[in-house]
Amino acid sequence: MKFKILSELTYEVYAPTTYIFNIQASNSNNQTILEESLSFSPELNFQEFTLPYSDSRYIKLQINYGTFTISYKALVEVKQQHLNEQTLLVEIPLFEMDNEVMTYISPSRHCESDKLIEFSTKEFGHLSDNLTKVKAIDSWIFNNVNYLTRSTNSSESACDTLISRQGVCKDFAHLGIALCRALDIPARYFTGYAVNLLPPDIHACFEAYIGGQWLLFDPTHLSDTNKLVKIAHGKDASEACVVTFYGSSCCTNMKIECDIAE
Repeated sequence: MKFKILSELTYEVYAPTTYIFNIQASNSNNQTILEESLSFSPELNFQEFTLPYSDSRYIKLQINYGTFTISYKALVEVKQQHLNEQTLLVEIPLFEMDNEVMTYISPSRHCESDKLIEFSTKEFGHLSDNLTKVKAIDSWIFNNVNYLTRSTNSSESACDTLISRQGVCKDFAHLGIALCRALDIPARYFTGYAVNLLPPDIHACFEAYIGGQWLLFDPTHLSDTNKLVKIAHGKDASEACVVTFYGSSCCTNMKIECDIAE
């Protein structure tokens, strides 16, 4: 399936500021970028870079003061996963998992899975297999956590969300990741463009490693996981931020679009 995506972000800069943007669609085995363009208004010098063992693509620039807009457009083809239920039910021992996968089983800054072992085991540990457990985690979060815009900040963690029972998409994702890891199921944070997301924004979900595959879950139930264009993944939001800046700046306008191209 092909998707058209657009991301336009406008910033007011009050003092010398360095930005790192992560808004470009990733190139991966199941996702191909057919067309894309990146521009700044006014024109600015910038650098593009990637990191080893990562599909994420970063944009770095520095500006002293003023207003600028970054605009990214792309046509992306995403291959839909054809899941074999029998394959997904096959449990892969931790020892046999790839080393890269193992990095997503330990606690991280926003996903303190070591603090949630007792809760996760009590709620989901009795279920028969990992697929059933993650589906139950997804449903539990949707049914027990209230989605409230502007209800949290960047320092909130999975434990905070479990206590407050409210949050936005990143908080739902962090809680899902932490509960999975507490059951020794590798899980990672996912950012992407979603079709028909209201209000339009870059969306956060989580992926769980089940039966040798990364499967996508959205515990907010605001998106269709078959209609998402991937930007990046990481241990949590700290590794997959849409924008990180060092200086004095404020985002004054944001326009996000994602539509089926066919």
